[in-house]
Amino acid sequence: MTETAAATLGAFMDAELTSQPEVWAQAIAQAQAENLLPADGERVAVIGCGTSWFMAQSYAVAREAAGKGVTDPFAASEAFLGSERQYDVVVAITRSGTTTEVLEILTELKGSVRTVALVGDVTSPIMALADAVVELPYADEQSVVQTRFATTALVYLLTSVGMDLSAAVEDAKSAVTAPVEQELLDAEQFTFLGRGWTVGLAHEAGLKMREAVQGWTESYPAMEYRHGPISIAAPNRVTWLFGEQPEGLDKDMERTGALYIHSDKHPLAELARVHRVTLERARVRGLNPDLPRNLTRSVILDA
Repeated sequence: MTETAAATLGAFMDAELTSQPEVWAQAIAQAQAENLLPADGERVAVIGCGTSWFMAQSYAVAREAAGKGVTDPFAASEAFLGSERQYDVVVAITRSGTTTEVLEILTELKGSVRTVALVGDVTSPIMALADAVVELPYADEQSVVQTRFATTALVYLLTSVGMDLSAAVEDAKSAVTAPVEQELLDAEQFTFLGRGWTVGLAHEAGLKMREAVQGWTESYPAMEYRHGPISIAAPNRVTWLFGEQPEGLDKDMERTGALYIHSDKHPLAELARVHRVTLERARVRGLNPDLPRNLTRSVILDA
């Protein structure tokens, strides 16, 4: 395949991932101007599917760490939201606004628990189900493989709990266009690690690589990595850490022969860099992440 032909693969993903610094700045301003999310002290459940579930995990940890109140993340298909848990608000993250599991939960909760949805498609059914909607149409996407909607929703949520993301925006400006080293294009396997709110980023990075590259990719909390998963680290494999490094992990990684990546750049910018690496790895394999195997833009289940 020629370089020109390869560049047409993932054209939507390319444009969308590259736009992240711009749309993040827009989301920061929007979050600062709106007051739609749960108040401090309210008990919150956050739901999503796939990528949105991992963003829910990051937000939940960040909200609790900021002292804003109990916040539990759930995969929408496995959410435990019964009255005995006494949530004050349920926050749903969904790019399409059509995901079956999310719509079913919001339908069940209508009139009993306040709901807030973050959505990309503002013409979708969720607009009539949620009590409040954070509208992010400028972050919506055409590629099946998500990049900017997920990160923009998370930027909005993190801003709401007081996190300053100006460094993320600045760091991402170079991350989204940086050339990808041959070592990363050729690597056999990737493992992504995180701590605290960045564990969700690690899971999201792993999902991106599986979806777009069909590759062997794993993700873990960083402190758990040495409890078994480090055994797969080896030459021509990559371990990539988002955020704070556990003491001694770099020395342990040296002994494995794997490429260990841990940057002082903001973790969200590092995730954007992973998006670029993922796209270029897909292209050299002749894969199109705009239309990945076995996936659609939204999972809509038959009744």
